[in-house]
Amino acid sequence: MNFTRWSARLPGTQRRAAARTGRGSVPAARAEYEQRPHPTTDAPALEDLSVGEILGGLPALVALVYGPEHRVAYVNDAYATAFGPRAPGTAAAESCPELAELGLLPLLDQVLRSGKPRTVKSRKVQVVGEGSYTVTCTPVDCRGTGGVLVFAADVTAHAEAAERLRTSERRHRKTAVTLQRSLLPQELEQPDDLRVAATYQPGGEDAAVGGDWYDVITLGAGRTALVIGDVMGRGVRAAAVMGQLRTAVRAYARLDLPPHEVLQLLDGLAAEIDASQIATCVYAVHDPNEGRLVYASAGHLPILVRAEDGTVRRAEDPTGPPLGTGGWLHSSGTIPLAPGSTAVLYTDGLVERRGEDIDEGVASLERALAGAQGSPQVVCDRLIRSLGVTADHDDDVAVLVLQYPSRTGPDAELFHNAALDLLGGVEAAPRARAFATGVLASWRFPVELCDLGVLATSELVANSLQHGTPPMRLRLRRTDRRLIIEVTDGDEHLPRRRRAEPADEAGRGISIIATIASSWGSRRTPGGGKAVWCEFALPH
Repeated sequence: MNFTRWSARLPGTQRRAAARTGRGSVPAARAEYEQRPHPTTDAPALEDLSVGEILGGLPALVALVYGPEHRVAYVNDAYATAFGPRAPGTAAAESCPELAELGLLPLLDQVLRSGKPRTVKSRKVQVVGEGSYTVTCTPVDCRGTGGVLVFAADVTAHAEAAERLRTSERRHRKTAVTLQRSLLPQELEQPDDLRVAATYQPGGEDAAVGGDWYDVITLGAGRTALVIGDVMGRGVRAAAVMGQLRTAVRAYARLDLPPHEVLQLLDGLAAEIDASQIATCVYAVHDPNEGRLVYASAGHLPILVRAEDGTVRRAEDPTGPPLGTGGWLHSSGTIPLAPGSTAVLYTDGLVERRGEDIDEGVASLERALAGAQGSPQVVCDRLIRSLGVTADHDDDVAVLVLQYPSRTGPDAELFHNAALDLLGGVEAAPRARAFATGVLASWRFPVELCDLGVLATSELVANSLQHGTPPMRLRLRRTDRRLIIEVTDGDEHLPRRRRAEPADEAGRGISIIATIASSWGSRRTPGGGKAVWCEFALPH
């Protein structure tokens, strides 16, 4: 079969012909002709070779079809080896099932109509053997009618390598997700005064797992620490750094330090763990006696608080740079959290979108939170849906929701507070015991628990009178689960438990407290001074 009529359409043919005849090209300089050695033999002209000889020796698969039915005009040896010989004149839809499996029949129609070449990449075929091909369909003139030259490159090895890489990436991602979830709290601590829920959703298959994390830590005396953070990285390494930071936060929280001091410690630790990775974090503490959140932020997004009437407030500065940058003194701020309020802590995956300012995302979250009602878990789910987070989201998302419920009716009867200012020196001790006796009796505690509560009150007040300075205050609090006794004074020296010798006349108060109470602790108060507390678990 003679393809001379359309052989000149092959890429480069016209250019070489023009160079040979001297038409359509710039003559070389005379000196170049003089210096160029004369060939000893004449190179074969392209016209001396038939297209069949050229295409037949190509390792790529080549087929020529013509007419609206795409009848076979020619297939080269590589094509026949891969799919078998094809009878000339037969329609491709009948004799070339591989073209149908590659999805090329509609493409051939499109090339004929448009006169423009089209390419499909890495299509898989299984008609004869298995393989993947990248195919280019180019319009040509064949037998005076429209034709299409099909040029297929075997990319099976590349496709298999890419699939192995994707399998490895999926395995790596699954490992990272498993590690990430195992390092997050399996079950959130539920404080007496707060209702808490959290949601973590990894990014879609195309997004590497990040280092989003959260935690809820009960500090004692009714206080609760809430923390959320985001390691600026991806994969197993980010998850491992996240796990170390979360463990460190729990350890630092047990020291009952102010939020900014916790972040100061975390900042130094983050630089030691991995100086190339930084993290954002917000650490907040809720005290039911104060009706507010005290927080510190290291480059993290602001806390949002929804009041009972639906208005949403955004936590303002202070905020410092992310953890691991060093050289910054963090400070604490406050935001009101009255009964009936809902607070939301979240990572940037919830509000950040490509091509959109992140402040717009936070504003969208504020609008969604204003209308979100229900339990904390319901609020979590509604916020994620409202912000358009799906399984294919391009980033990790962590959301922590806490509610400070407004208690009424029988539920309110389980929560009481009573306080007494300790004045008058040594006379304060008997007044404190009498006050505790009356309050605990009015709360209808069992006699044994009342006696233990009065004893603990006496020891805490005596310790404050001996080692503290005014002003002094006794606070009794009951929840549905525990009795809390706390004494504050103006001295910053924290007591510690020590072993008293038989001859010692003092030093046994804290040991007695530690023995009879479920737990005890002490902390420095923001305005100077300290608080010493103990708890008793209530019988069920």
